[in-house]
Amino acid sequence: MPKVLISDSMSNVAQKIFEKNKISVDVKIGLSEEEIVKIIPGYDGMVVRSATKVTKKIILAGKKLKAIARAGAGVDNIDVPAAKESNMIVMNTPGGNSNATAEHALALIMSLLRKIPFANETTHKGKWEKKNIKGIELSKKTLGIIGFGNVGARLSNLVKGFDMNILVNSKSLESRKKNYPHVKNVSFDELISNSDIISFHCKATKDGMPLIAKDHYKKMKPTAYIVNTARGNIVDEKDLNDALNENLISGAALDVYSKEPANENILFNNPKVILSPHIAASTKEASIIVAEMAANQISNFLLKGTKINTV
Repeated sequence: MPKVLISDSMSNVAQKIFEKNKISVDVKIGLSEEEIVKIIPGYDGMVVRSATKVTKKIILAGKKLKAIARAGAGVDNIDVPAAKESNMIVMNTPGGNSNATAEHALALIMSLLRKIPFANETTHKGKWEKKNIKGIELSKKTLGIIGFGNVGARLSNLVKGFDMNILVNSKSLESRKKNYPHVKNVSFDELISNSDIISFHCKATKDGMPLIAKDHYKKMKPTAYIVNTARGNIVDEKDLNDALNENLISGAALDVYSKEPANENILFNNPKVILSPHIAASTKEASIIVAEMAANQISNFLLKGTKINTV
């Protein structure tokens, strides 16, 4: 009987699927690298979310390990090259949390434009800041979406009712253009220069360098806002902080950071920034979908050899 380790907190639907498929499953959460190294030799499969870092050390110790599934889209926490060297497949669950992430990006955009955190905080304190809170309407504005995969495409559909002008910077859009007549594919510089809101939904660069830095902010509208729910290292946080303090742009909202957990960050206490702790994909609905997808993919591979969503 195949045996699978679930090492991160996720919906118990995953465990139920393995049990239904007569696959032995252990749920052991919060283990250190050393603790996983000690037990991983006994498992054929492994399911993680973002907390577990599947290092080369863990992969080399997994003598029986055939497959690792990430209940989510990003696989930054898995050493994919090391897995491939060990003839181990890595799978993700693209699309499973796309709507959740797109909705969170939209929530951050609206919170920025209508100053919701400040309004909430001051009203709770008994202050009536009505005269000091003047929002901005999303309607008729230009939204720039950098990266147009599942999340970027979903966001473009969510904002249709706001009658927005939508600019996209994507290498893959041209082949799918007929499916998205409401967006216009433009260069990176054209997008950042003309957008009122810039939302990142792309992968990190291969060299790990920020996609946006100090010089880019000088090309943006001083009234522009940026939102990042994609990857932390896309945005240089020091450059962003400087740009906000120098009034090169009006505000920003981040859900991801260069170092996580973000126990300290240069952006902390900057009143122009809204921060959330990497929760864009964290909804009840999405957690069930990605757990279900990951468990089915591992089950199908271990029992039938079927490969789905390999990276």
